[in-house]
Amino acid sequence: MLEWNEKINLISRKDTEQVELHHIVHSLSITKYFNFIKGQSILDIGTGGGLPGIPLAICFPEVEFVLSDSIEKKTLAVFEMAEALDLENVTVEHGRSEKIKHKFDFILTRAVAKTPKLINWCKGKIKGTSLLNQPNGLLALKGGDLTEELEDVQYPNTCYSLSDHFEEEFFSAKKLVYIRLAN
Repeated sequence: MLEWNEKINLISRKDTEQVELHHIVHSLSITKYFNFIKGQSILDIGTGGGLPGIPLAICFPEVEFVLSDSIEKKTLAVFEMAEALDLENVTVEHGRSEKIKHKFDFILTRAVAKTPKLINWCKGKIKGTSLLNQPNGLLALKGGDLTEELEDVQYPNTCYSLSDHFEEEFFSAKKLVYIRLAN
């Protein structure tokens, strides 16, 4: 990722010294609340530098991941990273997430857009039947006070504080928002 970041802006250049904590561990924090299983498919919208999709694809090799972004140079970099890591469970798609026609168990995102907009992008893309005890839906890694952003959300949702599992200052205001979009 750092090699590609020198060529194109995947993550903030000021943040490259903290890539492990701020990007890799942050992406993997989802596993504190959700463990994906064989047969599931996951869409990572606005993947940017392959986050959170690539770290999760490494952890869950029997789960199919589709990483999408509307910026072509980013999807080219993510494709090259997935190839270099020999990730056979990763597909990279260039284009707007709204145009993707497949259905997924979960849709992931990391600091891409406000929750109502994310929900709109997810409509029609979530499988109705879950392979887990928890219904399928949207998993969004976000930061800050989300009270106002979530108050008008009409779907059942849970906001997990990552500081419950990580003591580093970086995680003090970080959240994982789960929005149930399937029965």
